[in-house]
Amino acid sequence: MYKQIAENKRRTVIIIAVFVVVIGVIAALFAWYFNDPWIAVWTTIIALVYAVIQYFASSSLAMTMTGAKEITKKDNPRFYNIVENLSITTGLPMPKVYIIDDKAPNAFATGRDPKHAAVAATSGLIDIMDDKELTAVMAHEMSHVKNYDIRVSMIVFGLTCMIGLISDIAYRMMFYGNRRRNNEGSPVGYVLILIAAVLSPILASIAQMAVSRQREYLADASAVNITRYPEGMINALKKLQSHSQPMKSQNTATEAMYINNPLRKGFFSNLFSSHPPLEKRIERLEHGKENF
Repeated sequence: MYKQIAENKRRTVIIIAVFVVVIGVIAALFAWYFNDPWIAVWTTIIALVYAVIQYFASSSLAMTMTGAKEITKKDNPRFYNIVENLSITTGLPMPKVYIIDDKAPNAFATGRDPKHAAVAATSGLIDIMDDKELTAVMAHEMSHVKNYDIRVSMIVFGLTCMIGLISDIAYRMMFYGNRRRNNEGSPVGYVLILIAAVLSPILASIAQMAVSRQREYLADASAVNITRYPEGMINALKKLQSHSQPMKSQNTATEAMYINNPLRKGFFSNLFSSHPPLEKRIERLEHGKENF
């Protein structure tokens, strides 16, 4: 388990480094195309500042975007007590607890570290899960907190948004910006900027997908390790599979946070989904449950 956590942290560092390189390449192309090195400097500075702002603000933004409402113990004693018991079991600070009014069963965790964490579940998830299954799902989310997946998600979320913003600026500057005279009409520069603007968001999505998929498998295993009851996680995933439906409030920016893909199913959504198929997650747990 600890070996898997260490391996995933190393992969995450590499993927984040790739994000930074992509931003640097786009900035360098800007500087070359417009013959102005300060464009690269300012693009990099803006990217870093934006990423920092996203890091501190994205948790609150995610809750707003999903329509989650914070609750206390008296609002839903069953759900709150399960999270509280898991907090004691894992030795983690008690996170803020939220409920999303949505029939689609789903849950997520967010925050920049265990001291600033929050967990949320939809009303649909709470309704269809029995206590053992709901405990397994929330143990999965608490595992994201314990493994610092929530911090990585916030960083990747910020960098992904930044790459999308820079690519959009690149596209607009190509068609509406004033080019420097010595690069006027340069087809090579035009093509390079266009390729960067189109491919960068795709590469960012693939990197985000790679981070999230590995961490979903790890969180499933960590949840079983916490509850010592593999069947709880397996049965919960099977219920998510049989009751799966898109959420009312959908956003690709928050997709990776959920335990199950909250978007409508389709070829492209499946191709770039941040979640491994539920059947593969169930299969992994079935094969490995003797080892827990």
